[in-house]
Amino acid sequence: MNETAAAERIRFLTHEIRRHNELYFRKADPEISDFDYDLLKQELEKLERAYPELAREDSPTGQVGEDLSEGFQTYQHRLPMLSLDNTYSKDEFFAFVERVGKGLESESTEFVVEPKIDGVAVSVTYENGQIVRAVTRGNGSEGDDITANAVLIEELPKSFEESGAPEIVEVRGEIYMRNDEFDRINSERQTEGLEAFKNPRNLAAGTVKMLDRAEVAKRQLNIILYGIGFCQPDIVETQWGFHEKLREWRFPVGERFWKVNGAVQAWEAIEQLDAMRNDFPYPTDGAVVKVNGFREQAILGQTSKAPRWAIAYKFAAEQAETLLEDIVIQVGRTGVLTPVAQLKPTTLAGTTVSRATLHNAEEMERKDVRVGDTVIVEKAGEIIPAVLRVVKEKRPLESAPFVFPATCPECGSETRRLEGEVALRCINIECPAQVRGRLEHFASRQCMDIEGLGIAVVNQLVARTLVSNYADIYRLTFDNLIGLEKFAEKSANNLLEAIEKSKGNDFWRLLHGLGIPQVGAAAAKDLAKAYGSVARLRDAGVESLIEVEGIGEKTAEGIMAFFQNEANAAIVDDLFRLGMNPVAPEVPEGDDAIFDGMTFVITGTLATMKRSEAKALIESKGGKAAGSVSKKTDYLVAGESAGSKLSKAESLGIPVLSEEGLLALIDSRSGN
Repeated sequence: MNETAAAERIRFLTHEIRRHNELYFRKADPEISDFDYDLLKQELEKLERAYPELAREDSPTGQVGEDLSEGFQTYQHRLPMLSLDNTYSKDEFFAFVERVGKGLESESTEFVVEPKIDGVAVSVTYENGQIVRAVTRGNGSEGDDITANAVLIEELPKSFEESGAPEIVEVRGEIYMRNDEFDRINSERQTEGLEAFKNPRNLAAGTVKMLDRAEVAKRQLNIILYGIGFCQPDIVETQWGFHEKLREWRFPVGERFWKVNGAVQAWEAIEQLDAMRNDFPYPTDGAVVKVNGFREQAILGQTSKAPRWAIAYKFAAEQAETLLEDIVIQVGRTGVLTPVAQLKPTTLAGTTVSRATLHNAEEMERKDVRVGDTVIVEKAGEIIPAVLRVVKEKRPLESAPFVFPATCPECGSETRRLEGEVALRCINIECPAQVRGRLEHFASRQCMDIEGLGIAVVNQLVARTLVSNYADIYRLTFDNLIGLEKFAEKSANNLLEAIEKSKGNDFWRLLHGLGIPQVGAAAAKDLAKAYGSVARLRDAGVESLIEVEGIGEKTAEGIMAFFQNEANAAIVDDLFRLGMNPVAPEVPEGDDAIFDGMTFVITGTLATMKRSEAKALIESKGGKAAGSVSKKTDYLVAGESAGSKLSKAESLGIPVLSEEGLLALIDSRSGN
């Protein structure tokens, strides 16, 4: 691969990984398995090592996946809450143990082996034995404050009075949903004609981020605690000792842990865990192996995203052999045709499986998948199963290759493969499947947040030709809604109120909801701040757009093409005629814009302000509060317990301010 090809591949992988990070961490709706995601990151890491001059400072390979969400206050972790490096290889695991031995100059290291629970990482802070806060991992430095929802978990202690309780302790663990609770909720949804949730992890992640506590209370969440963050004063010296302390405090802990010496014993514990994990009441997708001693952990240290003293060994995806009875084509909101295998029901990872993804036409051709084949399906990371391979010796003699339709199965329109794409697309933007998908996206919590306008309601509205585009939502009347299934007077009025309320949403929500190619929530916020209105954004050229941080040339061209499309332009105009009045972010001007063009990063615990308050203060002065330190950073604002960001800022020669220094800088630039 030459440098030009490597640069293009790095750009593609960076975009894909960020897209999948958004789906997994923020939307709790991943498209691919953990294994496939890890392969993307491994390929990017390999290219970055081979072409270091092409590696980006903000590469996702050096960052913790971020789960920060709108609607939640953020809180700084006193100690970073990092992710774990992982492997699927026994050889790589033994290599990890060897690196640890060299780092400690020891021939045999003591480890603790724990189940890797597939849930939502959380840090729960207790002060003098009383719970004060529960925070998600977030970006590793700060997370979302989910205390209001976490305290609804019955088994999470709200206090503990045992002697020796430290003044402050961060107890870390995973919020998860039991398999039987997941099945109960899905059974109820299917009875109501709603789409089933994909897996327990996604449902748990979505539940802890719900703003409606009454709805959270209807779903039973559980928690397991296993790790220690900040603690004052120190109470234990080992990971094993902390497990014993958690039991003493009567905190919920896992069924099994192993204390072992060296690689061989650790591997034996991993194999024992693999053999028993399906009997656990929660989803477990691997084993976490940690150096036991905290002193030894400190010697080994950490990278920007993961400790060097721990690793997650991921278990092989569970597989089963079954019959592929049919192949059906689904059409998404962007018109992409996705093949789905209809399987003879089989049991896989403790659940009955009757469908599996086939990804796209190219992948089907590569695997030579046909109707009537006996196939091996796997369920990696509890995501929708995928067809791994065909058992060709069992193929029927009369089998024939699957032929992708030349026309859309939903609307009969022509399908095409666009230049540079693998997928086939339906080119009819009025295709009912695309209409449903676009409307679901527009009304979702991540976009216009129209409560009550979910999948089941959208399907009915499209089927009855009551809506065909975003603007039609704002033409709906009481008479339209009262005729829908399961709609009474109250539910109809509630939906109409939610639709009316959405007209005054933040501008970025409208931009995100319009489905402009490659414009997710983050890009929509940047565009909203830069332009403030649809009219100004429409008039922007490529050169103007690429000056917005995070907007590349391809995205800029996509934005222009979207607004130059007559059908899109007509719908947007219609929205505003129907009363759409989005709120533009306040952009300081004149004397107020003292930080115009400047980028700040905030780390640590500030003396009197929350991080969110400091961020709002900087933005009110025209500055940008970024999440990571780079050469473009003008100032780092550092409070107590500042970590890796402070070290990086110092290495780059970036000025460091305290909270007092930030206020003094504001005074000096304001002429006070």
